[in-house]
Amino acid sequence: MPRTRAVVFDLDDTLYPESAYVRSGFRAVAAEAARRYGVAADEAYAELERMFEEGVRGDTFDRWLKSRGIDGDVADLVAAYRAHEPTIEPFPEAPSLLERLRAQGYLLGLLSDGEPEIQYGKLNAIGLRDAFDAMLVSGELGRDAWKPSPRGLLALAERLGVEPSEAVYVSDNPAKDFKAARDAGMRSIRVRREGGVYSHLEPECADYAPDIEAESLAAAAEALGTRD
Repeated sequence: MPRTRAVVFDLDDTLYPESAYVRSGFRAVAAEAARRYGVAADEAYAELERMFEEGVRGDTFDRWLKSRGIDGDVADLVAAYRAHEPTIEPFPEAPSLLERLRAQGYLLGLLSDGEPEIQYGKLNAIGLRDAFDAMLVSGELGRDAWKPSPRGLLALAERLGVEPSEAVYVSDNPAKDFKAARDAGMRSIRVRREGGVYSHLEPECADYAPDIEAESLAAAAEALGTRD
C-alpha cells in the first residue's frame, strides 16, 4: 500500500457542524421574511427550525410559505439563505488537528461540493481557509464534477502533487463521498459523528462504503497513524 502523503477533507459536517450553517441561514431567511411579509422573525425562525428537526429537506422554504398562506417568491428566501454571512465555528478539535497533521508532514487538501462563493465563505467563517495546501470546490469544475464524480478529487490530487493512491479522503456522506474516493483511487475515512446530518445513512452497497469509520476527527487522525 502506498505511503499516505496527503489528507483531503470534506467541509460540511466534517470540519464544522452543517446544522449550524442551516440555522445561521434560517436566521437570515427569517429576517427577510419579516421584511417582505411582516412575519415576526423569531416566529419564522422557530417554524423553520422545527421543520428541519422534523427532517424536511430541499423544499423547506416552499413548505414554509405554504404553511403561512403566503403567495411569495421562494427565490427571494433562497437568495437570502445563500447570500448570508454564516455564523458558524469549526468542531473544537479541527484547528489543532490540522496543525498536528501538517507538523507530521502531511499535505492537506480540501474538496467540497457546492458553489465556490458559498463554500469559501464557510471556510472564512470558521477561520480555516489558510490551513490547506490546496483547495477545490467542485462547482469550479461544473455541476457534473460534484460527487460521486471523482473529478474533483483527481484535480485536487494533481494540485497537491500526489498520486490519488497516496491520499486519504476524510468525509461524512455515504451517498456520494466514498464512491468518489474509490473511483478516484483514494482511500477514505468516514467521520460518523452523532447528530450529523448524514450520520443515519448507510452505504447502498460496498462501492459506497468507506475504508474506515470513525466517530470523530480525532479518531480519524488516529486511523491515519502518526509520523515521527
